[in-house]
Amino acid sequence: MRVLHTGDWHFGRTLEGRSRLEEQSAFMDELVGLVDDQGIDLVLVAGDIYDSVNPPAAAEQLFYEGIARLADGGKRQVAIISGNHDHPDRLAASGPLAAKQGITLVGLPVADVQTIGIARTGELAKLAALPYPSESRLKELLSAVAEEEALRSKYSERVASLIRQQAAAFEAGTVNLIMSHLYVLGGQETESERPIQVGGAYTVDTAAFEAGAQYVALGHLHRPQMVKSATTPIRYCGSPIAYSFSEAGQAKSVTVLDLAPGQAAVPQEMYLTSGRPLVSWKAKNGIQQVYQWLEEKRDATAWIDLEITMTEAMSMEQIQSLRKAYDGFIHIRPIYPEMEAVRASAPRAALSMEEHFARFYSRQTGGAQPEAELVQLFLSLLQESDDSQAG
Repeated sequence: MRVLHTGDWHFGRTLEGRSRLEEQSAFMDELVGLVDDQGIDLVLVAGDIYDSVNPPAAAEQLFYEGIARLADGGKRQVAIISGNHDHPDRLAASGPLAAKQGITLVGLPVADVQTIGIARTGELAKLAALPYPSESRLKELLSAVAEEEALRSKYSERVASLIRQQAAAFEAGTVNLIMSHLYVLGGQETESERPIQVGGAYTVDTAAFEAGAQYVALGHLHRPQMVKSATTPIRYCGSPIAYSFSEAGQAKSVTVLDLAPGQAAVPQEMYLTSGRPLVSWKAKNGIQQVYQWLEEKRDATAWIDLEITMTEAMSMEQIQSLRKAYDGFIHIRPIYPEMEAVRASAPRAALSMEEHFARFYSRQTGGAQPEAELVQLFLSLLQESDDSQAG
């Protein structure tokens, strides 16, 4: 059977207020074309279908119409789990109806393996499906001990137990797969994944997946990557679209495998073209250099994070002129010589709490600067925390 692994669609997500729905719709068109061209029998979607537990109606419509096109009236099987951004009950609510179309929706961790028949080959796939296993979704206290290492160990053990419970149904004559949405030790993060663990507590050792599967399909990390494992191929498929400037330059893809019972998995990347690239421009020679690049149609379809070295104050008219010349500028930040000197010379420890927060906020949002009210709220919360600890 031919299997395709994708995930982290984040339908409904924006970029600093700019809608990505057109790009997300183009991705779905590309994905449907790809599964047809490649003769895919089973599509695995490893969570984070949406960007929030209450997605906009247009995002839900894109999802339901998209998976119906993928399943093609039951000719192709589609298996989907919830991620940390998805509402598990809401995702699985239409499960009985979807099942009639060859679509399996799993919202919460379950004990039973998913058995999926492939009509074209007559083979069976056994899928140990583990949606995002938060402590609340597991409905139990993982550990009464606060130390990170103890909590991480307990969490890994619980995840491993759930996987082993389902994997007990694996057979020598079936294609055996694991799919989950979590953070595995050794995975490389970007700034666009919102954390699902406290510190490193909610991470999982790769040993948890040593349960006899031929392939482990993971979601959560947006960078496509293999995770080093002793025996089982473990892979994050990555997001299909770049969702923050920390993903600039990443080639987006889905993963395709040819599998038969007992056969080793050899993942193959299929590169995507539908998302607008995210790029950073650093115009060292001022605003005229930016206009020159625009005339050259440099990065003509990209979302752009722009830094301009200026010797004089940049006016609102200049900023508006640039935005009128090209609507893909997300951030326009003037950089002055004295700023560069201060930035280069100031030791990190000398930064004020406001500056530390501003840098953290910028990293988390792909370059945005926090409003003054937000900074003040952070400082007031920090002061309340200090006061409570002192008391």
